[in-house]
Amino acid sequence: MARPYDVDCGSEGRAGGAVSGIRVLVAGASVAGPAVAHWLRRRGAEVTVVERAPELRPGGQAVDARGVAKEVVRRMGLDAAVRAARTETIGAHSVDVDGNVLQTFRAEDDGGDGFIAEIEILRGDLARVLHDDTRDRVEYVFGDRIVGLTQDADGVDVVFAGGGRRRFDLVIGADGLHSGLREMVFGPRERFVRHLGHVLAFYSVPNEFGLDRRLLEYQEGGRSACLRPIRDATRAMAMFSFTSADPGVDHRDVAAQKLLLRERMAGFGWLTSRVLAHLDDTPDFYLDQVAQVVMDRWSSGRVVLLGDAAFSASPLSGQGSGLALVGAYLLAGELAAAGWDPEVGFAGYERRMRSYVEANQEIGRLHAHSREGAEPDPEAESEAATEALYALVDRAIDGVDLPDYAGVPDSGSDS
Repeated sequence: MARPYDVDCGSEGRAGGAVSGIRVLVAGASVAGPAVAHWLRRRGAEVTVVERAPELRPGGQAVDARGVAKEVVRRMGLDAAVRAARTETIGAHSVDVDGNVLQTFRAEDDGGDGFIAEIEILRGDLARVLHDDTRDRVEYVFGDRIVGLTQDADGVDVVFAGGGRRRFDLVIGADGLHSGLREMVFGPRERFVRHLGHVLAFYSVPNEFGLDRRLLEYQEGGRSACLRPIRDATRAMAMFSFTSADPGVDHRDVAAQKLLLRERMAGFGWLTSRVLAHLDDTPDFYLDQVAQVVMDRWSSGRVVLLGDAAFSASPLSGQGSGLALVGAYLLAGELAAAGWDPEVGFAGYERRMRSYVEANQEIGRLHAHSREGAEPDPEAESEAATEALYALVDRAIDGVDLPDYAGVPDSGSDS
């Protein structure tokens, strides 16, 4: 656990030794926050990460590293650690209401970048790997959050809910879809969050279903139920989705969320009733709308957004963590290459990421549409449309260059 905030602790007394005078505050300690902390620290910055939760959140949905995101993990020196924490899912079966297999997918399909990714890991496990990698070189403060900030030409004065006040050179918002920092600096969430007409819920359950290393999914009429394996073979991760024009519940009201899930999945069939029976005894329930964040700019002055806070592509894109990992690498690299000039560094980050983000958001929208239970569009299955889709998928997986940033300080992953 990190030590409490000081009024202004400067660059002395940090674990890992003294670093440059650039001080960066990162809001959020899920995936994007610790990932950018890793790269900022390697580039020479002094980093503080503040997280409103009292500790790392366990579990969560399975997230993937595909294409260029796998190269970022390798450059972080974390390939072995990430692979060791994988779910080790070897494939997936699409089933009918009686459990009969309709379609099969394998983890090796599409070079490991297909429906079941070669690197598939629970969000909480990925966050733990990233936190373990950075905790001795980065200041983490849990159970606190930003409640106010004021920018000037030279820095940002930040006020925290716990009463602390600190000054930083730069502030990065990596606090997710419901980013408080985004609303504080850029405006109300309604301006940027685009609901895709679906709700997603997931939580862990006892593996009383004979689940092996294959995911099972049943879909019908805009609803789906899924069971996926995790590393602990005695448990499984359940996931439900359903169409909804407006979820109508607050994202922090867990009781209302559970009631909504029961109502919308009632009578769905397959194993649904057995999975729902564990709803009240699960330790890691989560439900939220499937949504994207669409913004013209991800920065304002000395404040910049990263990951879902800036460009959520929705869980249906399968690329949320990949976007966060790649964005973290590019944001830190562009800032260091620009001599920590925020205007130049943020512009470079946005320029390099924009097309990659847009491709993944389009994938998310297409996937959302495909799950609505409508009849297939014959035009969408034409040869030209199929080729266009393959090109889009390629751009969403590998459509961004990773500069080596030769000449930019890099203390290495073992510093």
